[in-house]
This record gives sequence, structure tokens and C-alpha cells, in this order.
Amino acid sequence: MAKKKVEEKKNYDNPNVVGLRAEVLEQPITHTLETNYMPYAMSVIVSRAIPEIDGFKPSHRKLLYTMFKMGLLTGGRTKSANIVGQTMKLNPHGDAAIYETMVRLSTGYQALLTPFVDSKGNFGKVYSRDMSYAASRYTEAKLSAICGEIFRDIDKDTVDFVDNYDGSMKEPGLLPTAFPNVLVSANMGIAVGMASQMCGFNLTEVCQTAIEYLKDPEHDLLSTMPAPDFPTGGEIVYDRSAMENIYRTGRGSFKVRSRWRYLPKENIIEIYEIPYTATSEAIIDKVAELIKSGKVREINDMRDETDLSGLKLAIDLKRGTDPDKLMQKLFKLTPLQEAFPCNFNILVAGTPKVMGVGEILEEWTAWRMDCIRRRVFFELGKKRDKLHLLKGLQRILLDIDKAIAIIRETDLEEDVVPNLMMGFGIDQIQAEYVAEIKLRNINREYILKRTRETGELEQEIDELEAILNNRRKIKNIIINELEQIIKKFPSPRKTGIVYADEIEEFDEVEQVEDYNVTLFLSREGYFKKITAQSLRMCSEQKFKEGDALNVSFEASNRGELLFITDKQQIYKAKVADFEDVKASVLGIYLPTRLQLDEGENIISMVDPGDYSKNLLLIFENGKAARIDMAAYETKTNRRKLVNAYSDKSPVIAVMVIRDEIDVACFSSDDRALVFNTSQLQVKTSRSTQGVAVMSLKAKRNLIKAIPLANSGISNTTRYRVKNLPGAGAALKAEDRAEQQLSLMDD
Repeated sequence: MAKKKVEEKKNYDNPNVVGLRAEVLEQPITHTLETNYMPYAMSVIVSRAIPEIDGFKPSHRKLLYTMFKMGLLTGGRTKSANIVGQTMKLNPHGDAAIYETMVRLSTGYQALLTPFVDSKGNFGKVYSRDMSYAASRYTEAKLSAICGEIFRDIDKDTVDFVDNYDGSMKEPGLLPTAFPNVLVSANMGIAVGMASQMCGFNLTEVCQTAIEYLKDPEHDLLSTMPAPDFPTGGEIVYDRSAMENIYRTGRGSFKVRSRWRYLPKENIIEIYEIPYTATSEAIIDKVAELIKSGKVREINDMRDETDLSGLKLAIDLKRGTDPDKLMQKLFKLTPLQEAFPCNFNILVAGTPKVMGVGEILEEWTAWRMDCIRRRVFFELGKKRDKLHLLKGLQRILLDIDKAIAIIRETDLEEDVVPNLMMGFGIDQIQAEYVAEIKLRNINREYILKRTRETGELEQEIDELEAILNNRRKIKNIIINELEQIIKKFPSPRKTGIVYADEIEEFDEVEQVEDYNVTLFLSREGYFKKITAQSLRMCSEQKFKEGDALNVSFEASNRGELLFITDKQQIYKAKVADFEDVKASVLGIYLPTRLQLDEGENIISMVDPGDYSKNLLLIFENGKAARIDMAAYETKTNRRKLVNAYSDKSPVIAVMVIRDEIDVACFSSDDRALVFNTSQLQVKTSRSTQGVAVMSLKAKRNLIKAIPLANSGISNTTRYRVKNLPGAGAALKAEDRAEQQLSLMDD
């Protein structure tokens, strides 16, 4: 039950007066959601964002129906502002939203393979972010010829009509599209808690597929409709299994890439078709960013040369550039190749449903058959009414003299119809029809024509009744209409198909120059990558005051690096990501470059190689963990691995091992222990706590662990243990040689 709460309320006429009291009603959040939020959410889903089985959203349908009622299907164009104003009788969302809807449906904007608005003037371009459309007062429009199939028989009760928003007029709930427009027209909508993303298919292919599906529900859809088609062209990177999944489930994605040509005389690449979801400005911006960052060095200049003939992006190449390899790189790094996500979410009988292509065709077929059935029933009713009138006329014409006598002998005009009804045994509708016949039509020719027409009507009625009772005949009508559409509106495919296994993918590693470098990491996190030539010229390293060398080893410029921090995290980077420097500079400050967390410090750097080695971590509490390096290998470009090792104790040493080695450990109570790494079992879990290596007394800990070869210990037998953990032995004076902390990577 709702709870009342009393609180103070200020008097805003006099802020100094406090004391007026108001009652605040508390109510459950579930009640607020049900009464306020859910109606809004359902309105967005059902009445705005999700397309229905005719392929239109309400805004599209209202605009096209308004243009149809304005006579713009057969007449000339009119100002777009006029259309927008008329549409506001059905669509209350404002003139700007209505005009944007018209722009998207227009031939000029090129967002649809089969546009429904025949436009004149500047309507912008779908492939340009900055090329805006002109105001509605400057442009003109009418309905395209294909709309004749959209509105076919709309006046024959094929669809339901509903009240508009103020109840002043009627509008169609759906449009009786004679072809599966839901597959032909690309559509995107974001509702509340759900979305829809429909890719467009070729009109001819869709109609042919619908014909084959009507003939055989088990028809292989990919054989007649192999892939989507886009008005901006481009090429689909075809993966049959992925496309089959989209056709089956209605979800998935596929790649679309640009079309280009190379002009050897000018040493220029021309891009003339781009992916449907890309814009020319976004492509140019991304290429400029890559050039600025140094990731693309083969380009001198890129410019937009789009004109009235269509899209054209020109790339000036540097001498010696391989255009094929450059385009592979650009496909990988820029919007010249993009993935198109599919989410075939459609409203069916007011309920959103994600469907595959086969299920969509099934729903459309059932809906279209109902439209045809309603049309036939409408025509049947009209013919039955006409036949009823003619049969009444037939009775009169059998004795026309009697009819004339009845009319002549009737004193009052209102009695003519009742007298005819009594005289010939006909009903009021038939009598009204007879009474309206002109005197000139009472002749033999007229009588014979009406009698012959009666026989034809009876035959047509029988045929219509046969259609209503036969699903196959209704399907044949749909097939015939689809075949006519294919002939009237031939649609050659715009988007090409290239098979994924025939495409040479961009190999980023091959594009990186391969040479040997020496890497240095200081204790405070400064990193240097120095070439062999630079190191020969000056080998003396410069460090910040109070800083010193932590790790140093040779590596390949194509290699990867793992930076291990004291927060149990590992940061991955490629050697090529760092620029070459000289020994005389401090180097790159890694906490800033790698974006380490606040208070996080790098404790070591390792070269994982091909991830076939092991990572040895030795902890302050006397434990050691030998982890398979493959546990740190990632197929994605992840830069940060959390929970990279156990957080039970700080790490004091990190080593990369392939062959078994001896390791010397030193404790804070001046003891030493030597063990072989073969005594440690390899773990695949990164968070393993490891096994105890050295038994430590209370308040004692390990302070250092290094390869035995670098330890300075001469009498190794004294400190070696056969079983772990071991206590080790007190360190003798002769084994106290200066220790140098280093890492072993092989």
C-alpha cells in the first residue's frame, strides 16, 4: 500500500516563509514502470522504430500514402514543402523529421536500391557526411513508378485502414506491397531494449526467390539470392557458412569492402565505390590519421574528387609502392572495409520477432495471400451486387410493357419503386436500379447486352469463388505479379561478390621492417630501443639520477614484449610500436605510454617469443610458479591482462626459461639455496600460487633470485637441494661475490 510522507515546502512568493506542508506519495518503482515507462517503450517499438512485414516504418508509410492521395503517382512533381505539409495530417512529429524521411527514400540520396521517391534537386548523398540536402522549398518530388506495385489494389479492401492521430481521417495500417519489400529496402531502427538492422537485397533476386519459394518451400535461397545488395556498390567478402547463418537466424555480420582501380601512368589509386555504412569524409580522416602516426608511409596525398559523375577518392602513391599491398593495409585499418551487422527484427501482428530470410518469406507469403484473398472477396462482392441488379433488370425486360404501365399508372413518385417490387417480385435495390434506367435504353440491343453480361458475370463469380477456395490459385496470382515486376523493373546487381578464401589478407607483421635491436628497461620505467649500429657508435647508457638498469636483452623489431607490474597485471606491446632512440637519451617513460594505473610500477620486461617457453616467477614468501607462456597469448589485440599472476606475495624475480637451469635464491637471514627448474611443475593457470622452494623462518623472506651462473657461488653442492622446499645453507664469505640481478631469456 502506498505510504504518505509529510515534508516542508517553501513559499516561493516569500522565500523567508517556511511552514506550508505538502503530502508526497511514495509508490513502488514497478508501478511507475508499468504506468509510465512501458507504454512509452511499446509505443516506440510498435509505432516508430521497427519495420513491419510490408517493409515500412510508420513514418515511411504515412509519407508515401500522403503522396499517393495527392496524385503524385501519375502526375508531375510538386514542391517537397507541399508534401511535407500534407503529411503532417498523418505524422505529428514535425516537418524536419518528415523531410528527412523523404530524403532517405529519394532517388537522389541513393540510400535504397529501389527508391520510392522520384526526386529533383539536391537531396545529398548517403556516402557523404558533409554533403547536406537542400531545404524542402527548393526541391521537388513525386512517387517512383515502383510505387504502383506498393499501392496495388489499396482501394479494394486489401489492407485495414485506421484513424490518424486526431481521428480526422483514415490511413492504411500496412501497404499491400506486391513484392517482398521488407527484404528489398534497407532499414535501421533503434527502439527501447531492442533494435532492427535490415540489409537490402536485389529486387530481381528477391522476386525470383519468392517465386521459387512459393513453388517449393524447401528451395535453396542462396541459389537465387546469394547475398545482400547495396546501392553504393562495393564488394561483399563472401563466406557461405556465415551467410547461411544469417539467412537461417536473421543475425550475424559480413564484410563489405570498396572497389578501386589503379592508374599506372598517374601512379594513383581511384576508389569509386565504398561500403554502405562508410562515408568518404570518414575514410579520408582515417587515412590522414594513419599517415600522421607513421603507420602508412606509402601515400603522398589523398583527396575527394567526387563530382556529378559519382564518388571518387584519389590516392597519390609514392614511387615504388605496391598498390595491392597498400589496399590490403587500408582495408584492414580504415572504413574502406567494414562489417555490416544484421538483425532482422520485424513486427508481425504487432509483435517484434527476429526471423531468418526463409521465415520472413513465409510470413510475407501468408500476409500477401491474405491481401489477395481480400481483394478477390472485394471483387466478388462487387460482381455479386452487379449480378443481383442485372437479374432484377432481366425480370423487368421480360415484360417491359408491364413495367412501363406500372410506372405510368403510379400517381406518386415515391410509389414507383414499391409498385415495381410488387409487380415483378424484386427487392428495393433492384427496383431502384430499374427505375433509374433511361428511356433510350429500353431497346432490343440494350436488353441483349445486359443478358449477355449476366452470363459473363456468373462465370467470373464462379472463377473468383474457385480462387478463394484454392491456395494454389492464390499463389499463382502472386507468382504472376512477381514475374511482371521482374519484367517491368529489371534490377542489375550493384554489389559484387568476392570469396573470402581468394582474398590475400593484410599481414601486419610482414609490413614491419625486421632488424635486430637491443632493449633496455630502467628501474624507474624508462625504455629504450637501440639499433645495433647506434649501439656500436655509443654504448654508454644515460639514466636519470638515482635510476639504473633493470633489464636488457636483444630482440627482433617484429617481436612482442610483456611488461610485468607490481599490481599483478601484464601490459602487451609490440617492439615496432616504439621508435628507435640513441643511448644518450633517457628513453620513453612507460607508465605514461602504456597508461599504467595510478601507483603501478613495472618490475620486469620479457620477450615471449613464440609463447612456447615458460615464465618463472619467484615470490618474496619463498614460493615459485612456473607458468606456461601460452597462458599469456591472446588472439585479439588486448593490451592489458589483469590477474596475470598470484597476489599472495610480491614478486622478486622474473625469468623466461626454455631449457632447465639452476637458480640461486637468497633470503634476508643470509641463507642461500640452489634448485633446478626441472623440480617445478609447469602450470597453465596464471593465478597459481606456486610451490614452496625455500623454507623461511618467521619474519624472513627472499630478497633475491638469479640464475646460478650469475650468482658468484663457487661451492654449489653446499646450497643445492634435492627436494623442495629446502632450508638452504648459511652463505659463506667466499660465495658472497657481487650479485648482479638479471633475466635469463633462453
